[in-house]
Amino acid sequence: MKTVLWIFPGLIVVFALISFVWRMTSLRRSLPCPVWLRWLVELDNPFTETNRADFIIKHLDLQPGMKALDFGCGPGRLTIPMAEKVGDQGQVTAVDIQPGMLKRTQEKAQAINRDNIQFVQAAAGEDKLGTDQFDRAVLVTVLGEIPDQSSAMKELFNAMKPGGLLSVTEVIFDPHFQSQESVLKLAQEVGFKNKDFFGNRLAYTLHLEKPSFA
Repeated sequence: MKTVLWIFPGLIVVFALISFVWRMTSLRRSLPCPVWLRWLVELDNPFTETNRADFIIKHLDLQPGMKALDFGCGPGRLTIPMAEKVGDQGQVTAVDIQPGMLKRTQEKAQAINRDNIQFVQAAAGEDKLGTDQFDRAVLVTVLGEIPDQSSAMKELFNAMKPGGLLSVTEVIFDPHFQSQESVLKLAQEVGFKNKDFFGNRLAYTLHLEKPSFA
């Protein structure tokens, strides 16, 4: 029994140390979640409502025919339900830096015959998103993995249609967690307006709007 009591705190310390090293390394170069851990990314966190796919998508107010962006899509936890929401007349662009993550998302799409998804292998700042393209976009626990966050936010702002909505989700359990204040600062510097906030300081979804006159 005593051994078990020692193991649990030890695991917490190890996890905290790994998270710290991962976070510090990410400040110098992009260090996304590895493909072999994709099963972990596919799970909805049972402790935080704002990180669940159904919660995020429900508050996006996706409509048939819209064009949506899943930036840092990973294994497609949000990509697939987003594609179903916008329907055959709409389109979702799934972007990820890792081919293995895109492959997993493609497999999911093929399994349900969903062909309204465009797959793009790219890193933030490569300007592959175009201008005034998207009605909605999601950035779920991804921002902290990007070394040049200012350039990434500017690219996302340019890619949104005027009046378009960017949904940013952050959860404290993620090694790259970004505070609401830091995300808002980045967003407002490039022109986004704060529209809505769901959750709390440790687990939240923030809605940012590109002004209609932009």
